[in-house]
Formats: sequence, structure tokens, C-alpha cells
Amino acid sequence: MGIPHSKRLFPLWALVFPTFLHGVLHYIVSSTIQKLVLLVLRKKSPQRQVTDGTEPIQNMLDAYFPELMATFAGNLCADVLLYPLETVLHRLYLQGTRTIIDNTDLGFEVLPINTQYEGLRDCINTIRKEEGTLGFYKGFGSIIVQYSLHAAVLQITKMIYSVMLQNAA
Repeated sequence: MGIPHSKRLFPLWALVFPTFLHGVLHYIVSSTIQKLVLLVLRKKSPQRQVTDGTEPIQNMLDAYFPELMATFAGNLCADVLLYPLETVLHRLYLQGTRTIIDNTDLGFEVLPINTQYEGLRDCINTIRKEEGTLGFYKGFGSIIVQYSLHAAVLQITKMIYSVMLQNAA
């Protein structure tokens, strides 16, 4: 909480604001996109017949799948837009720790992570200067894999519900 045991390790209080900012921005972006997508999906879906004058007939697929798709789209947009900030945060979190990563270029050794960032602004400027703009998107392939699998699960779920509804009818 107070003075770090390593000169490179950031104190907790220095990381609270950027972490809080990332969380709040992620919530704002994802919930805004989610509401917009849900609004569009509900406008596109046809209205169901009214049976007894109270509520339209609605199956589980029509009730829950638009919400799942809207949540998926909101989280995807938030993760893509905020990935540079997340990269900076992870580098600040790891600074001062004994961390090694796999050398994916050669494939048979590990590389130590030794950084000397002075703070959030210094980390952003150093990444931009030493690695270019694409340095903020290192590791972005994992997001692509994550959301590809997520989309596949959503489509499989939709197919299963469609088959179940056809069999029940």
C-alpha cells in the first residue's frame, strides 16, 4: 500500500485512477453499444400475434437472443476501443515484478520484462516512441480468438434453440 519494495514497482495508489478509469470507460462504452444494438434488433424483429389480448407470444429465442447479441457487441466494442489503455495498464502492473515471457519469434527461449516507466503518461509515450502505434495492440490476437469462440458459441446456441423450438411445434 505504501512504499514499494522495488524502485520500479508502482505504489498501489498510483494505479488506482487508471484502473478505475478503464473500468468506468468499459462500462460506459459497452452499455451504450448494448442499448443501441438492442434497439436496432428490436426494431428489426417482427411483432408476434396477440392470443388473448394481453401479451404477444414470444419464445425463448426471441426473448433472450437479442440481449445476448447486444451484450456481445457491447463488450466487443469496449474491448477493442480500450485495448490500448489495457495494454498500458498491464505494463504498469507488471513493472517491478520478476516476469518473463515466451519469445514467440524464436520459440525456444524466454525474455525478461525490464521496464522503467515513470507513470501512465511516460508509459504511453515510451510505447508510442519505441514500438509505434501498433505497440498498443500487442496481444490483440487473443481478443480476436476470444470473441471468435464467443460468437461461435452464440451461433451454436441459436441453432440448438431453433431446433428445439421446431421439434416442440
